Amino acid sequence: MRSINAYYCSLNIRYDLPDAVWETVGELYERMPGWIGYVQGIPHWFGQEEDGIRITASVEPSGLCMEARMDEESWQSWIGLFKTEASKVLGFKVAEPEDER
Repeated sequence: MRSINAYYCSLNIRYDLPDAVWETVGELYERMPGWIGYVQGIPHWFGQEEDGIRITASVEPSGLCMEARMDEESWQSWIGLFKTEASKVLGFKVAEPEDER
């Protein structure tokens, strides 16, 4: 059985990008595996706060923050896909600060 852990990452998708960029990000959200929609304005995948498995996103001054609760293999696969697809549609490399080193 895979252990469930908490994960957090901050991506270089800045809060102050134009609305058109954020519309594109919203469209990407909906194409990602496990999309269940917005819950009280917060994007959710797979489940909600009370569920064992979930991913949420929030826009912070540091960038787009993703929080997850799931097994590591599933998280690495999902966030890797998100970074790849976001990089394609946004036209710049979407990454975490540690990816840039």
